[in-house]
Amino acid sequence: MSDTERVPLVVGVSGASGTPYAAAVLRGLLAAGAAVDLVVSRASRLTLLDETGVSFRDAHWRDDLRAWLSRGADGAPNTFAPQVDAWLGAGDRVRYWPAGDLAAGPSSGSYRTRGMVIVPASTACVAGVALGLSKDLLQRAASVTLKERRPLVVAVRETPLSGPTLRQLVALDEAGAVVLPVSPGFYAGADHIQDLVDFVAGRVLDAVGVPHDLYRRWRGQLGGGAARSQATNPR
Repeated sequence: MSDTERVPLVVGVSGASGTPYAAAVLRGLLAAGAAVDLVVSRASRLTLLDETGVSFRDAHWRDDLRAWLSRGADGAPNTFAPQVDAWLGAGDRVRYWPAGDLAAGPSSGSYRTRGMVIVPASTACVAGVALGLSKDLLQRAASVTLKERRPLVVAVRETPLSGPTLRQLVALDEAGAVVLPVSPGFYAGADHIQDLVDFVAGRVLDAVGVPHDLYRRWRGQLGGGAARSQATNPR
């Protein structure tokens, strides 16, 4: 895939709890054949280590990303390993940019992208993007996405939300971003934690127009979620 053909979606991972959501979004993008530029904040590395036991190191990012994406939200370390090995072995599908690299591709508006998702988005990240601080590559890439009028999805993960954060989220909405709280829906039917994670990941992918089959869509008929649960867990 040459640079003239490769137009990636930027995925920013901030330090909020919820690294399984980021993993599900990344798997969904790779399954759809999308190119990805990945930015992992310094704070998110601590969260990733705490939630999954996976370290994320600049010098070994591909191996660490493989370990992270292979792990299911229910805790099994190799749930998605075969698919992940195939995706990460397919050429230049994923590029990783260190968070401290403010000369990276996504720091410039002339670098072509399809847009950006921040998942999960911490309140500190929300504030930085809303105020245009650009303190690291994640915030800078988000600011570039807004100024270039490209899609920006901010999957905020915090509860409760304070007044300042609510005002910052309104500012992002007014600037053109999609504010997408990490709020799983239960009408799709859920038998495992992964089902709830995939629902949120699917809504993120919907917001940037990427096809997927991560959750059962609403069809206008009551009881579909319960029927799915009974079918997969008969008594």
